[in-house]
Amino acid sequence: MFKTNLIRVIKTGLQNFWRNSWLSAATISIIVLTLFVITSLLLLNVVTQSIVADLENKVDVSAYFNSESPETDILAIRQDLIKLPEVKSAEYVSKNEALKQFKERHKDNPTLIESLNELDDNPLQASLNIKAQSASQFEQIVNFLEQSKYESLINKVNYHQNKEVIDRVSSLASNIGRGGLIASFVLALMAIFVTFNTVRLTMYNWREEISVMRLVGASNWYIRGPFIVEGMIYGILAALVTLIILYPALYFVSPKITSFLPEVDLLYFFEVNIGQILILLVGVGVALGSLSSFIAIRRYLRV
Repeated sequence: MFKTNLIRVIKTGLQNFWRNSWLSAATISIIVLTLFVITSLLLLNVVTQSIVADLENKVDVSAYFNSESPETDILAIRQDLIKLPEVKSAEYVSKNEALKQFKERHKDNPTLIESLNELDDNPLQASLNIKAQSASQFEQIVNFLEQSKYESLINKVNYHQNKEVIDRVSSLASNIGRGGLIASFVLALMAIFVTFNTVRLTMYNWREEISVMRLVGASNWYIRGPFIVEGMIYGILAALVTLIILYPALYFVSPKITSFLPEVDLLYFFEVNIGQILILLVGVGVALGSLSSFIAIRRYLRV
């Protein structure tokens, strides 16, 4: 009995879908718009996170060591540093390497290079260039370096000179994350509201037939079932249409974004994650269609 009713419900849902082809097309279009907005927000989040990660990657703190500090002690501090969960990397720059880099940076200034060559000793200091997992974690790393056991080895840490820049990057990362979350929530609510009202319009078309079925004793689930099936069809088709629209759109847009942000390739991200994106689109589409149908039909189940 259950199997027979289930087959009948699915069959009726398919018939309803084809019988109201124009209204079905309108509903699918609205769900496509909703899914497109949601997916666009997801891809925008990928871009913004890449920008923040790139900014954070360019921010570092350097610990400069006294001239007499043994290299073995400096490397031991580096080993202690990279064990910290906050530390992304700690690059050791020896005095000779620092001198080489300095000369390369100022190769167009012969007077400075000549003055440097006249010195008997290398005036530059060995250092550790430290990158944090997040800009907000630099203070913890600096506190670690300012322990008394390292005091005799470290000459200075340039955190305080760079603190303003680090704080700005940290604040930007936090604001982008918070702003993206709020924007996603607001736009998703708007899209769901529009989808719900479009499905309600479909229900209005069937109000008399629903009332008749209810009066002759059909159960709520028997009446509701075909509309939920219809809503699921809306969602599945909308997900496929959204995917078909997204690919060519990203094909043209992605190279332009990559030209400004070389580390961001949205088309590659889309192709690599197409399976997960399709599952997400189908899941959200089916949920939107079926849930909207479930809620919208409630008023017509009251006699």
